[in-house]
Amino acid sequence: MTDSYFFSRTDLDRNRTQSILDNALMGADDGELYLEYGQSEAFVFDDNRLKAANFDVTQGFGLRTVCGESTGYAHASELSEAALKRAASAVQAVKSGAGGQIADGPSRTNAKLYPDENPLGDMAFEAKTKLLEEINDYARAKDPRVRQVSCSLSGSWEAIEIIRPGGEIIRDFRPLVRLNVSVTAGEGDRQESGSYGAGGREGYARFISPDAWQGQVDEALRQALINLEAEDAPAGEMEVVLGSGWTGVLLHEAVGHGLEGDFNRKKTSAFADRLGERVAAPGVTVIDDGTISGRRGSLTVDDEGTPTSQTVLIEDGILKGYLQDRLNARLMGMRATGNGRRESFAHQPMPRMTNTFMTAGDHDPEEILKSVKDGIYAVNFSGGQVDITSGKFVFNCTEAYRVKSGKVGAPIKNAALIGDGPSVLTKVSMVGNDFALDPGIGVCGKAGQGVPVGVGQPTIKIDALTVGGAGG
Repeated sequence: MTDSYFFSRTDLDRNRTQSILDNALMGADDGELYLEYGQSEAFVFDDNRLKAANFDVTQGFGLRTVCGESTGYAHASELSEAALKRAASAVQAVKSGAGGQIADGPSRTNAKLYPDENPLGDMAFEAKTKLLEEINDYARAKDPRVRQVSCSLSGSWEAIEIIRPGGEIIRDFRPLVRLNVSVTAGEGDRQESGSYGAGGREGYARFISPDAWQGQVDEALRQALINLEAEDAPAGEMEVVLGSGWTGVLLHEAVGHGLEGDFNRKKTSAFADRLGERVAAPGVTVIDDGTISGRRGSLTVDDEGTPTSQTVLIEDGILKGYLQDRLNARLMGMRATGNGRRESFAHQPMPRMTNTFMTAGDHDPEEILKSVKDGIYAVNFSGGQVDITSGKFVFNCTEAYRVKSGKVGAPIKNAALIGDGPSVLTKVSMVGNDFALDPGIGVCGKAGQGVPVGVGQPTIKIDALTVGGAGG
């Protein structure tokens, strides 16, 4: 139960809280009281020593009133009746005589996608710092070219309670952990880096086993050493093969944001009013699925209390749906898909992705690479940028290779992929059978809010995409 976080140790009374909420939302179309208690920790080991060790506790509430397209929102880190009454007075201003009828609450489910237990107590402080020291020592002993190692361990746990008018209560307990390793290797005056992270909504156990963290170090070092050999990337329009897994971040940025309900309701997305139209090549199916057990982007319920779902966005190239929170779904006459998300109690919910991916096709990855006459093979990305209205994006490759006459050649550096979401999926000519999700590291930013997400895809071939590089 969440009473011990929100009522037993505060002066909030459950019955009086419900009464204040009901009065604040009288005549509104929708709204809720969102209560949150969270603990988080982060350990950073860098330059052969523990650089940071933090532990934080956060708590607070957000009160929302929705009338038509207007939203009143007030929040506070003080869990008290006085603070709640001040918030209630503030959000009522948005109603201005509106006589709406509160919308029905979200449907319910018995699904549970992750454990309730708080992972922060899994290991003692000394064990966590010793783990990072072992990771550092292992990485430095792997190769004499290793010049710098940075590793971090982080975890969080949140208890949330969503109270709706009429007494409906929805609760969730959310664990989240991550282990990250970065290795810098050098030869002479040149040095390059590689990194690998993994995480999910579970305890630390799976990630701190020697096999797991040694695998992460090995992969980070492999990337760094490959980049030491990299040549300047070519420039121009050419064939591009994207590897499986984390490269789905391009799909997330270039297409996923454009399929969020708010952008389409306001018609600022390149995909607005295009339901039922072909927006991608045949064979391209894109899904957002918040119901995958233990995944970083998964939620048992979203931040409005709606159970997450598997939402087909694009099916065999045809646009089938958008990602919806309650407000935009109501205004567009559609159903809420469980994608109403917020960074914390201090933020309003909005349509956001959970785990967004392209499903597998039937081509072997080797077959895809052999079909390339002149292009590049992009295996890993760092961040990217996208303009929602036009769909134009830029992505920087952190691991990529030259491909000529079907043969993978030398690694390349400083390669950037430039294109636009609405057209890039129409140029997908081959979809691999090696679907994979990312290892659990994604963070998505929108309107100043960051939330954990997942991405994924199989190996795919894009027939023409602009590559920004140093030469031809």
